Amino acid sequence: MYDGDVELGRNDDCWCGSGKKYKKCHLEFDERLEKLAQQGAQLPPRALLKTPAEVEAIKRSAQVNVGVLDLVAKKIGPGITTEEIDQWVYDYTTEHGAIPAPLDYEGFPKSVCTSVNEVVCHGIPSPDEVLKDGDIVNVDCSTILDGYFSDSSRMFCIGDVAPKVRELVEATKESIQVGLAEAQPWRPIGNIGAAINAFAKEHGYSVVREFGGHGIGLEFHEDPFVSFACRPDTGWLLVPGLMFTIEPMINMGKHRIDMSDPNGWTVRTKDGLPTAQWEVQVLMTDEGYELISW
Repeated sequence: MYDGDVELGRNDDCWCGSGKKYKKCHLEFDERLEKLAQQGAQLPPRALLKTPAEVEAIKRSAQVNVGVLDLVAKKIGPGITTEEIDQWVYDYTTEHGAIPAPLDYEGFPKSVCTSVNEVVCHGIPSPDEVLKDGDIVNVDCSTILDGYFSDSSRMFCIGDVAPKVRELVEATKESIQVGLAEAQPWRPIGNIGAAINAFAKEHGYSVVREFGGHGIGLEFHEDPFVSFACRPDTGWLLVPGLMFTIEPMINMGKHRIDMSDPNGWTVRTKDGLPTAQWEVQVLMTDEGYELISW
């Protein structure tokens, strides 16, 4: 096969774990992949395509992840510290038998990322960071349950936010829908990022280039990298079973970022202007896409 994996006999058990014979399960699917590969298409290896059992396990992880963000939405407001948000996330996640994926990930010291105003991503919660009227904050939550990963983030407007800043937050959320409209099976993944980028530029914004979405499910970060500064008709085909995040980071000003924070994590806009991000986790299906975490 195109991905170098073992070729199965027609009467062997299918690789997807269905218990069916290969000829009655994924044989025609794999033959389609092989033909596309011979035509020069870029394809994900079958090892990254989630089986039905894996999808169900990842969905259980996502139920916790969505529950965390729903809790934050009910409690967040002026006067709350980002450290309090981190404690909410830790408590809810562990009470549901799960693990916050960011905690100790490559040395990250907290259970969630809280990115306020000009912070693009990887903001570290602190007892000294108090949310105030007019702030915007991205709460990026990731969960491990029984070894399966989920990931999504939401923006929150704190109190009375300036109209132009609120418009940035709302446009960034709308850009997710623009991207999802391009998430169609057997089309190139680059169409998602290209559509989001064009939408952002139409609204006078810029898109961060260095960070993007990623495959997820069996690991925190899997291939592919989902760029939002790419050309259409590029990248892997969106093969059913592929799971990844769509998470554009959209700046009010220029796209350039500052990664010089001594903590080694926090990324800011170079010009100090506000930035926004929303993130969803999706599964490609035969019919289109399915939202897994949001």
